[in-house]
Parts: sequence; structure tokens; C-alpha cells
Amino acid sequence: MWAWPFVRKGAGTVRLKRWAWIAGLVAAFAMANEAGFAQEKVAVDAQAASAPFPHFWEQMFGSGRAILTLRESYREDVRAVKQVADFRYVRFHAIFHDELGVYDEDERGNPVYNFSYVDQVYDGLLKNGLKPFVEISFMPRRLAFNPDALHPFWYKQNVSPPKSMERWDDLVKHFAQHLVDRYGIDEVSTWYFEVWNEPNIDFWNGIPRQRSYFELYEHTARDVKGVSPRLRVGGPATAAAAWVGDFLHFTAEHHVPVDFVSTHGYADDTVEDLFGTNESIPMDERVCRAVAKVRGEIKQSSLPQLPLVWSEWNVEGMKESRDTTFVGPALANTVRECDGLVDMLSFWTFSDVFEEGGPIPQPFEGQFGLRAKGGINKPSYYAYGLLHQLGGQRIANSSADVIVTKMAQGGLSIAAWNLVDPDQNGTEKSIDFEFAHVAPDAQVQIQRVDERHGNVLKSYAAMGSPLDPTPLQVEQLNRESALPQPEKVRLHEGRMHLNLTPNTLALIEVEP
Repeated sequence: MWAWPFVRKGAGTVRLKRWAWIAGLVAAFAMANEAGFAQEKVAVDAQAASAPFPHFWEQMFGSGRAILTLRESYREDVRAVKQVADFRYVRFHAIFHDELGVYDEDERGNPVYNFSYVDQVYDGLLKNGLKPFVEISFMPRRLAFNPDALHPFWYKQNVSPPKSMERWDDLVKHFAQHLVDRYGIDEVSTWYFEVWNEPNIDFWNGIPRQRSYFELYEHTARDVKGVSPRLRVGGPATAAAAWVGDFLHFTAEHHVPVDFVSTHGYADDTVEDLFGTNESIPMDERVCRAVAKVRGEIKQSSLPQLPLVWSEWNVEGMKESRDTTFVGPALANTVRECDGLVDMLSFWTFSDVFEEGGPIPQPFEGQFGLRAKGGINKPSYYAYGLLHQLGGQRIANSSADVIVTKMAQGGLSIAAWNLVDPDQNGTEKSIDFEFAHVAPDAQVQIQRVDERHGNVLKSYAAMGSPLDPTPLQVEQLNRESALPQPEKVRLHEGRMHLNLTPNTLALIEVEP
């Protein structure tokens, strides 16, 4: 405790008070440093120049495979995620999987098409306010060059090239024409058509891989455009940001249509896979470094303005981190790094209604989604809700842990975080904000996702970690984890102090 002998009145007492305040502040900083706290000062000028800040991270999500969209659990998750994110497009695998019955052959070997389940898939999306990002995959067994070329995923999709490229052409043309006939060209022209999934790895067994995929892409793109030049088609949909330069060289050389570039990259992809080097790049930086690499390849091509859709990504998955509060700061950091480099950044996935390894046996096994088995909201669900509240204009600032935005109606919306990797312990972080051109006593609202807010894991453990939570248990868990009303404070002489425990994401709104 500080005690100071104020022996004089007037100006001398004022000076003594000022020195006491400074000495106390120095002592507080010293104590914080001894405790391992990190301090940062961030200056925010509400009238500073701003740049457009489209919400590229929440426009599109990935989600398993096509047949899952017919489940009510999937559609419940769609509706829930749309409450916290500007969710416009959804991507999934296997619209041509045999479980949808799209392709067969009669006794004479003639093609037979059936789009009944395809219609139910897309009808359901549109009814729930979504548009499809159509991944054209995988190979119907009767059309496969190798009917036994099954991927090891639980649903055993066929990854063979077609036995007849002419029959593949006919299937794609009938598919695209059917969609235009059913939904109208004005609607379908707002969709995206992506050719295959990750053909550079075991999702495609054409030989040689790249050349055979490029042939598949050329045929498919011409088929889609043959139905209507207004339809958008792109690729190469590769894993680990591969093949983009070669793909764009091929499409240019052979005059093949391409309306957008798509590829994938995850935080825990290796540096060698993403960049072909052995340099040391932290996982938190890998996705956007890869995005920048691909953006550079597009700029060097004959179509330098092509949109870039990163159609799969996620944070690192160490220690079931995708179920924890780590996702919020990792997401915010990725948004900060990728801003201005990518048109859509599609988180894989929005839901744990997901069966690559078979039915999920219990919640919270480190799966990719924002909602766990049964419809339980994870911390990532609430993190998306906080970042959704950021404005549409971004103001630059000096911090690597802060995004400052302007709101359309005036005022500021700010994301701040304390990112600590899953294998690290981390310390508390404090940020001192100094605001210019706002009222010195402006009202501020603060929301957090941290260990105590938006984190369902403790409630789930207290419930006994049920393997199959009942609807009543899910309702209880979501009620207990729901974010409370924002904390309301006021600036003091244009300043605000914020403490962030490890892997906290905070959303700060400053009134106009």
C-alpha cells in the first residue's frame, strides 16, 4: 500500500500527488512484470483513415459430405450458426456419391440420371438461406475406371478417373442443366462450381496425378460453361496450397475457363507441404503465409484479378484445441493476417455432424466444427459471434493482437485477444487503449469468450461428460455457456484498461 506524507497545501501538494501517482504506476508495472504479465499500449483515432473490411472469414463454411445435409441435426446446426455468422455459402464433398443415386446404367449400358436427392440437398440449403459452393465429386462407381478405387474415409468415396470422359461430360452437362432448369440461371449463376477435392493427394488416383486432373478440370469447366457462360467454375481445390501456378499456366495455355482459384491450407499443415522449405514458421502464421503465396501466383498469371477462395482451413488441432477457447484468438489472428489477401476463407467445418472417420462417438474429441455432437455450442461458436460484430471499415493500429473497425452507424468495434498455443502455458496480457476523437467518457461495452464465458467444457465435465447428451442436457449446456449481457463501462479521459487471460477473445464497442 502507498502512504505519502502530504505536508503542504496548494501547488506543492498537487506535485506530491502527481509524483505519488507516477511512483505507484511504476510500482504496478514492476509488480506486473514480476508476475509475468504482458503490457501493451494501443492508440486508436476514430477519425483516422480506414479501409474496407469485408467479413471474408464468415461468408462460407465447409461441412462433411452431401448426404449429411438431409439430416435435421445438420439443418439445426445451419440455423444456429447463421445466428452468429454471415453464413452465405456452404461447401461439402460427394454430390456424385452413389448414396445420392445420381448415376446408373441400364441393362444396355446407357446412362441413367436421377437428381431426386440432389434436389433435396439444394432445396434444403436454399430454404435455410444458404447457397451451395458446389464441389463436383466423387466418381459414381458405374462410371469409374476403377470401381474399387475407394478412399479410406468411412463413407468410401470412389476417387478413380472416369472410364469414359465422354460419359463424364454428359453427366456434368445434365447435372448443370438440371440445376439451371430447376432453380433458374439468375440463382445458379450466384453459385460456385469447384472441380473435385484435393486432387494432389489421395482423393484422386489419376495417373499422372496433375496432368490427369488438369484434363478432368478442362472437360468439366467446358461442360459447365457450355450450359451457360454465366456459371462460375474454378479449381484446383488442392491440399496445402499446391499446383496453383501450374494450374493457371495450363488454363491460360489451353484457353480453359477459370473464374476463381480455390485451394486449401491448415495451420498444422507442414511448412514443407505448404512452402517446400524447412524454414521455421509458427503454426499461427502458416495459413495466411500460404494465402499470400497463392495470391502472388495469381498476380503473376495471365488473370491477375481472379478471386481467391480458400475453401478449407482450420486452426491447429493439438490437444483437442478445436474444442477450446484457443480457437477464438487463433481465428481473430488469422483474420488480421489474411485481410486483403483472400476473397473467402472457409472454415472447415461449421458442424460436428461429420463422418470421415465414422459416426462421432461422443462430444469434444477435437473435431472441426463450431457445434459439437448433439448441437452443443463450442467456444468457437461464440467467437464467431463476437467477430461478426466488427464493422465494415478497418482502422490500422500498431498491435498484432487488435483489430479496430468503424461501425456503419458510428462508433468503434474492436477485437482484442491473447493468443497462447495449446502446448504453451501463457500469461495474462493487459492492453491500455488511448482513444482520440471520441467522447472522453464514452460508454463502452465488453464481451468475452474465455475460460469463464462461452466455454461449455466445464459444464460438460460437471455433467459427467455424457457420451450421448439428451436434448434436455444439450439445452442446459447451451444455456449455461451462453454469453451474458455485455459489461458496460465508460472511458476515463479517453482511456481504457483491459486484462486478457490466456486465450481470451474480447469484443469492445465504443459508442459514437
